[in-house]
Amino acid sequence: MPYRILTLDREYGSGGGEIAAKVSARLGWKLWDQLLTEEIARRLDCDCRAVEKHEERRDPVYQRLLKAFMRGSFEGSQNAPRYTMVDNDCVRENVQKIVREIAETGNAVIVGRGSAYYLGDRHDAYHVFVYAPFEERVRRLRLRNKSQKEAVELAETIDRDRAIFIKEYFQVEWPDRHRFHLMVNSGVGEDNAVEIILDSFARFAKQRV
Repeated sequence: MPYRILTLDREYGSGGGEIAAKVSARLGWKLWDQLLTEEIARRLDCDCRAVEKHEERRDPVYQRLLKAFMRGSFEGSQNAPRYTMVDNDCVRENVQKIVREIAETGNAVIVGRGSAYYLGDRHDAYHVFVYAPFEERVRRLRLRNKSQKEAVELAETIDRDRAIFIKEYFQVEWPDRHRFHLMVNSGVGEDNAVEIILDSFARFAKQRV
């Protein structure tokens, strides 16, 4: 098969994670979503929750200023390895390394974490973006026992953080639509979205043979 890797970026609350899980199961490929977070935590020897705080987002201004201060002092240089262990830069560097390792092995579905951008130069990677109307995303988040206010805030802020992250490290406006082979509205239903992705994936693969 000409494609050995599938990345799936998504708007928060669009059901991208669930769709990715179903796609990987249908392909018989390994799913790198929570597993990727766990691998980063293992390599950094820290808790998964510490990693999750820094995935797909930029460190707050106060933390970046503190880090700059730490690195600029003697005491900071002595403590830097411990301090930067779970900051955004360190997590991002590990994500980039692990994602490229996954791509070399192949037969994997990677969810977010900038994978479509790190692997943009690979001809064996197929990139999908999943989105949904704002009201649909809020509805999905409400099903996770979030209040209306919490759901709206999450839908607004997490994607804003992702956009800032992509702009900061890749100098493009998220999601940079030209980067993706396929963009799917999950409002058609998760199972329909899965079928659309698999059908498009198979058709593209045939064209490449």
